[in-house]
Amino acid sequence: MDNPRPEKVALVEEVRQRLSGASAALLTEYRGLKVGELATLRRSLREAGGEYKVYKNTLVRFAVRDLGLDELAAMLTGPTAITFVDGDAAGVAKVLRDFSRANPALVVKGGLLGRDVLSSQAAAALADLPSREVLLARLAGGLAGPLRQLATLLQALPQNLAYGLKALIDQGGAGGATPETDQDQER
Repeated sequence: MDNPRPEKVALVEEVRQRLSGASAALLTEYRGLKVGELATLRRSLREAGGEYKVYKNTLVRFAVRDLGLDELAAMLTGPTAITFVDGDAAGVAKVLRDFSRANPALVVKGGLLGRDVLSSQAAAALADLPSREVLLARLAGGLAGPLRQLATLLQALPQNLAYGLKALIDQGGAGGATPETDQDQER
């Protein structure tokens, strides 16, 4: 068997590193899309934190097998492009979903989220998730409510202690004793 050319070895290594380093990678079939449509898609994906790359399926198969992602290798049929995601996978999945609605020739095949292989249905569900910023805002809001309640309780403790002490003093101290007056002291 012939040794592979250095360019091919370098491309396999590039794909392997990109797949390992990306927070997600989504595979699409782009058969029937025009060059201008692909340029528009690439621009939209770049704005969302994704990069759309086309590699030969045989080279990508070597990379995914080296990573132990054989399920992903099964998706490498037909003209396949990989969208590498650095950051918000849901935002990039939304861009792909919205583009495919306007351009049915783009088909999301599935992908990779971290080390988990996604089916086409799971990749579509990813597009329905709120963006990372929305999820972080919800988390912050969820944490802020209980913290506000705790602050209110902590503020109320010294107030209640002061009211209790004042009531105790008004009643004449501990044990129900009446407060001494000047007349009681003269006797």
